[in-house]
Amino acid sequence: MQEQLDTLINTTVTGLGYDLWGYEYRPQKESALLRIFIDSDQGITVDDCGRVSNQLSAALDVEDLIPVAYILEVSSPGLDRVLFIPAHYARYTGQPIKVRTRMPVEKRRNFVGTLTDVDDNRIAMQVEGVTYEIPYDLIDRGRLVLDIRPQRKGGKHT
Repeated sequence: MQEQLDTLINTTVTGLGYDLWGYEYRPQKESALLRIFIDSDQGITVDDCGRVSNQLSAALDVEDLIPVAYILEVSSPGLDRVLFIPAHYARYTGQPIKVRTRMPVEKRRNFVGTLTDVDDNRIAMQVEGVTYEIPYDLIDRGRLVLDIRPQRKGGKHT
């Protein structure tokens, strides 16, 4: 089912002219949540999300890939976007991120710090002066951290 769902979502989103940033599928006992993140060079509007939602909902109903009642959410990745693939992490090297792991890495599961390095197998991040290397297969969720503190002249935070 996962491969068919991947194909259906990717084909629908790209067929409408958008980039698929990623998606989350969270099944429960009697329901599921399918959250789709779309992007484009021009940005994403509510109308764009509605267009993708309508097309994808119809395609999902025809293919009947989700065996329970589901909620479909379509949105832009946002400023605090979830990072799904190595290319997403590479794009934001040097930026603040938050990572939660499936299992402890050096006795921790939650990390907030600066993404310092990325390769095909893992990320490295600086957290409170300590560098942690986290393999992709241990990452449950990674996302950008939005820094909204006001800046003084010269680009420094107040």
